[in-house]
Amino acid sequence: MKSTLRRIAAIAAITTTAVASSVAAINPAIAGQFGQKEVDQSKFVAVASPYRGGAAHQLLILEQVADSRPCWSEFGTQPVQVDPLLLTFDFTGICSRSTDSNGYSIRINGEDLGLRYSLRVVAQGNDMVLVGSPNDRSGQAIVVGRTNGVTDFAKFNLDPGWRFTKRVFGDRTLGHVYLTYEGTTPPITTSVGGTGNTGNTGNTGNTGNTGNTGNTGNTGNTGNTGNTTPTVSFQDTTGDIYIAEINQAVQTGFISGFEDRTFRPTVSLTREQLVSMVLGAVDSLPNVNLNTPTQASGAPYSDVEANRWSASKIQFARDNNIVSGYQDGTFRPSQPVTRAELMAVLRRAAEYAKTLQGQQPQLQSNRPVAAFADTEGHWANSLIGQMSSYCSVASPVNETGTSFAPDTAAQRNYAAAATLRTLNCLSGQTGATGQAGASR
Repeated sequence: MKSTLRRIAAIAAITTTAVASSVAAINPAIAGQFGQKEVDQSKFVAVASPYRGGAAHQLLILEQVADSRPCWSEFGTQPVQVDPLLLTFDFTGICSRSTDSNGYSIRINGEDLGLRYSLRVVAQGNDMVLVGSPNDRSGQAIVVGRTNGVTDFAKFNLDPGWRFTKRVFGDRTLGHVYLTYEGTTPPITTSVGGTGNTGNTGNTGNTGNTGNTGNTGNTGNTGNTGNTTPTVSFQDTTGDIYIAEINQAVQTGFISGFEDRTFRPTVSLTREQLVSMVLGAVDSLPNVNLNTPTQASGAPYSDVEANRWSASKIQFARDNNIVSGYQDGTFRPSQPVTRAELMAVLRRAAEYAKTLQGQQPQLQSNRPVAAFADTEGHWANSLIGQMSSYCSVASPVNETGTSFAPDTAAQRNYAAAATLRTLNCLSGQTGATGQAGASR
């Protein structure tokens, strides 16, 4: 019982409202440009997640991004109950979660209907029904799935014809999840009474309880619009210099926040966390599928046992010259990564990504080389300068002054921003927008 209450409290920290936050609604013209990508259905689960102390439920979608650790487990029948295991560890690069209309929406016969329907969990007798509730009150709700029973964290069984897909913009697969239907009109229900406004107050708190803003917050995710107001997704990133890049990085899926609705932007990133983040970023590129092994064939370094959660990723990164260890044969996975080391790994990752895309590995400068006041004579001076000329991946501390602080631990906010800039440069998005000239 205590375990269940802790799960409810953790989810509630993610999904309780912050409705005062504002966000620009997605342009219908942009919505019409989204495509869909087929996915492995076993990697996704839709859950009736409790909130208000368990008095009501809303939709939570979990995705198993990497196989190093399970993101959830299932037990029982009618209903099947889901244990959200991702709440017990740092799931960056391993799991993804979508808790509101910023992260999921309905798509029918190739049309994005996020501006017209909100996904809601409705109690009907001894059942919970997932419905697409029309924003036009004269419309009829669409039945998407059922739990076949009532319990906390009940799994939705999608109705015939429904499946999970991912949103695509151009050649880029986004973090947004579609509940997709194709064919004749799906089943409808004339009543959506019961729990009511349950699918729209997720971790950003921007859609309120009406769902009328639809898929807001996802224009930044595409990396193409560049003129939207940053979505404040975490309670501790308001005012952060990197807030827009943090939000886009989270939407892209290579880094995530924590169960208490924080991002912890100034916490140092460890070396193994960096490996996980960078591999996730490279894997999100168009036409790239890393197929990172789920198990290491052996201990990649003397201090990285084969059964460590990051071992297979560290081994893969080492074998592809993305990371290297120390002269004593160690990798020091729990040690904070320095800003200079971050640049070294991002350069190698970018070079590797270019070879996967059939290009020469050399990185082409598109900015003037920054003149940092504290890198001359440093072992990474040359590569820091190179990465400053590559979409401003290397930039001054907090984007001000001329200090790079190469031996200072890289914080999560800058690591997310620098990795996103690398991705954007690899994707050809080199426009100078934002504080550091990084493209959005």
